[in-house]
Amino acid sequence: MSKIPLPERGQPLDVTYIYELAKAINDLSTQISSASYNFTTIDNGSSNKETIKTSNAKIAGGYVPVFTNSTVGAGNERAFTYSFQSEFKFPPIVTATPLNIGNTEAGQNVTVVLQTITTSKVDGFVRFGSSGNLSLAVNLIAVGLPN
Repeated sequence: MSKIPLPERGQPLDVTYIYELAKAINDLSTQISSASYNFTTIDNGSSNKETIKTSNAKIAGGYVPVFTNSTVGAGNERAFTYSFQSEFKFPPIVTATPLNIGNTEAGQNVTVVLQTITTSKVDGFVRFGSSGNLSLAVNLIAVGLPN
């Protein structure tokens, strides 16, 4: 899209200049579509479902190291906490995925449980299904409404 030159002080506005303004506004209108894929619906259980423009949603990604080259026992658990940089309006929807950094058998047999999700942090734990040496982290994705 071309830039419209600013008029000089005292310059009469002619039809060509007004045409350029109208064309630029129409070009912007087609670029900012109201298609349904530009909207995100968030249902966090503590309020009604809210549909907002995707550009207005808050999405946070987090990485929490849990163990680095450590030995764990089957049935043991390790707690973790992740704090968001800025708060959400309501507790967000959070997804947690274990990341087997060491690519070990013990790292392949883990369960991530989220216990508490607030507007500012996530608390959870990792439960180990088998014994062994591992390096493990948890990836988090939170989607919600900005505060």
